[in-house]
Amino acid sequence: MEQTTNVKLLIVEDEVVTRQTLTRLFQQEGYEVFDAADGRQMEHIMAQQQIDIIIMDVNLPGQSGLELAESLREQNNIGLVFLTGRDSDEDRLLALELGADDYLIKPYNPRELTVRVRNLARRIEQINEPRENQVEGSKQYHFSNWVLDCDSRCLYAPDNKMFRLPKSEYRALELFLTQPGKIHDRDTLVRKMLDRELRPNDRTVDVAIRRIRRHFEAHPETPNLITTIHGEGYRFVGDVEIKVA
Repeated sequence: MEQTTNVKLLIVEDEVVTRQTLTRLFQQEGYEVFDAADGRQMEHIMAQQQIDIIIMDVNLPGQSGLELAESLREQNNIGLVFLTGRDSDEDRLLALELGADDYLIKPYNPRELTVRVRNLARRIEQINEPRENQVEGSKQYHFSNWVLDCDSRCLYAPDNKMFRLPKSEYRALELFLTQPGKIHDRDTLVRKMLDRELRPNDRTVDVAIRRIRRHFEAHPETPNLITTIHGEGYRFVGDVEIKVA
């Protein structure tokens, strides 16, 4: 059994037996595990503990898991896995758009769940390491004194502050940095971000771009790096240097 005692895991599940089963499962894997029945208990625990990964149901009393995921987006370094009986593509895609790292359906395979969480835990631990101690060989994009690290999916500010990007935002930013100067329409971006087609009145791309801009644009309403090409899409106009750390 692989010990991952540096990672604190929070189970948010209102069904008692499932919550207890998950708690035992991950304690046996070596995690420090906390559990909550709803969003209010979750917030109470998070105010007292530095949680690394949350495993959460969608159907919860009070605020749903999807509603809670929106508030968690601002806490960039928390991994989020949904474990739920809701198996619609719409719910799964919405969860990923909200920044979830994974989405598994009940009934679940315990081994698959623990492997997925273990992989996420490794990435979380890598993120939390000082940059000078991280393993060499990661591809990085450097632009305007910012750094996007591909292995950890982290964005580093000029002052070395780190932001862990949700998968969809990371994929969009990586596309821009891979092809600076090229205009990317919304269809291309949503396929890259979420592996699906653009839907009517779909604002997913615009919301993601707005969130990305908040990191490094001094004035997001008048961006200098990711510009809007009206009627066409978006374009990254800065200089990019690719390095291997």
